[in-house]
Amino acid sequence: MFMIINMLNNNDFVKDIGQRLKSIRKAQGLSQRKLARRAGVTNGFISQIESAKINTSISALKRVLDGIPIGISEFFSYQPESVDQIFFEGNELIEIGKGKISYKQIGTNLFRRDIQMLYEEYQPGADTGRVMLSHQGEEAGLILEGKLEVTVGDQRKILGQGDAYLFESHIPHRFRTPKNHNCIVVTACTPPSF
Repeated sequence: MFMIINMLNNNDFVKDIGQRLKSIRKAQGLSQRKLARRAGVTNGFISQIESAKINTSISALKRVLDGIPIGISEFFSYQPESVDQIFFEGNELIEIGKGKISYKQIGTNLFRRDIQMLYEEYQPGADTGRVMLSHQGEEAGLILEGKLEVTVGDQRKILGQGDAYLFESHIPHRFRTPKNHNCIVVTACTPPSF
């Protein structure tokens, strides 16, 4: 146990814990919000662990793991599936959110990956919501088709085919399509924090 506590202060190990937690959480089909409710912690706390922004104590980590549920030893012995696949056909993209906005992720497992890429399809009038998004990292997008209104902080612009954006994701942001437009966007987020 003393060795684990010392390792929790190592930056690479803190990153490993975050990636490991995110991989296990997603494998269990849990959102950050749902895991936070189960564990009795804030959504922000889960987000900070997964993005390696905080060093957590063993007791706090155990509390989070109890929400999955998974024990400490099982957590540290967890081996995610292989990340060796390089090429992906269109039907191999993983749907991670469906509704008026479809998010298809490149790769099934982002464990130990530094980037997340998505193929996003917005139906007319689709909106990420009035509560603006905010998370760690940076993100970029390229509009392939249609129009997309992008709000970042106090800046807002309607982007069309061939237009792009790049910003720090901690700045509150929102995406929506005009009522009579579809939109297709390819996005990247680093680290994977969406």
